[in-house]
Amino acid sequence: MLDHTHAPAAASWVDGARGHPDFPIQNLPMGIFSRHGEAARVGVAIGDQVLDARTAVGLGLMDGLDPASREALAAGTLKQWMALPPAARTALRHAVFALLDAGHPERARHASLAGQLLHPLAQCELHLPADVGDYTDFYAGIHHARQVGKLFRPDNPLMPNYKHVPIAYHGRASSIRVSGTPVRRPTGQVRTAAGVDVPALRPSAQLDFELELAIWIGPGNALGEPVPLAAASGHAAGYGLLNDWSARDIQAWEYQPLGPFQGKNFASTVSPWVVTADALAPFRCAPMARGGDDPELLPYLRDEGDAASGGLSIALEAWLSTARMRELGLAPRRLAASDACHLYWTPAQMVAQHTLGGCNLRPGDLLGSGTISAPDESGHGSLLELTRGGTRPIELPSGETRLFLEAGDEILLTAHCQRDGFPRIGFGESRARIID
Repeated sequence: MLDHTHAPAAASWVDGARGHPDFPIQNLPMGIFSRHGEAARVGVAIGDQVLDARTAVGLGLMDGLDPASREALAAGTLKQWMALPPAARTALRHAVFALLDAGHPERARHASLAGQLLHPLAQCELHLPADVGDYTDFYAGIHHARQVGKLFRPDNPLMPNYKHVPIAYHGRASSIRVSGTPVRRPTGQVRTAAGVDVPALRPSAQLDFELELAIWIGPGNALGEPVPLAAASGHAAGYGLLNDWSARDIQAWEYQPLGPFQGKNFASTVSPWVVTADALAPFRCAPMARGGDDPELLPYLRDEGDAASGGLSIALEAWLSTARMRELGLAPRRLAASDACHLYWTPAQMVAQHTLGGCNLRPGDLLGSGTISAPDESGHGSLLELTRGGTRPIELPSGETRLFLEAGDEILLTAHCQRDGFPRIGFGESRARIID
């Protein structure tokens, strides 16, 4: 629902927040930060500053909120905030907005406390938003699924079930790390030659990135009680960026018959800021249109509200910087420009599918959207697609080429939302460098 926090004319008294490309007052993403070895605590990004939520609670600036919301702001993780019902999360957003609003009647008093409330973002360490209990990665990017499928099944790229059910696998929660954490190249069993079913133990030579959306689960559901699609959107507290790293050669040897394992479980990188579901209200859209020959969905995956505005318009980009490029002072090379509107399944459909059999989701659980590729080559969200399975090198401005990632390579994911009549809001970044 749109409200006053989305108003284009709204502005903050915080210097630099007006017109900020990522964090104007219309965004207010949640995160966990610390300073100078202090305990980690909840923060809200505003311009190039971080609002210290715990201090705001301690100063009595959040007394209008219910006790559970104040406790969530004073915590050292976002799990308590994620567990709040949607109405309470909205009320919390309104309270933070009021504190930072240049038009608020108590603006002068709030601004006088800036030295206690605000910290420069550049001086803060950002942490994982929540200790992830469970992580499930979906495969909802149909263009990625089709393009990868063509590499292995040219005549039948999509499996028969793809357009009937949101496909996913259960990933490894313990190896999820926040942006900035290096990724170590994994070692595993790989084929000794193409088509030869004899393995060798080697470091992966086909390390890849995947451009995905992170979906942070809010209120959970009881074991055995599925979440109906009409209510599922309220179970997504917020969104971020996810790089689901993949060792393609390890994955190719192991994935049949049970799916990904060692080729995926060594690392996943998430952005530190959680853009709230409320902040994304202006950027809701109808989901990807289905073709005339697409099958009719089963009733539990159909809902009028989700069909009208269950999709998200989020521009996504992936960038590559090599050690040589940085040495030469060259800017990163953009690998992909895509959009979340290319997802075949909505976040609500993913939640409904995940809980269909009675699985209980919990606050702080993480869902990955799957690689979000565009229909054309400019939007391929993985090197597997960009290099056509490792057969067509990518040329870089340094004179180097890449089929897959090498030591020192750094992948940067960014995203933003922009729509006529509303300010641009961004997601920050997901960044990680490969080490051997």
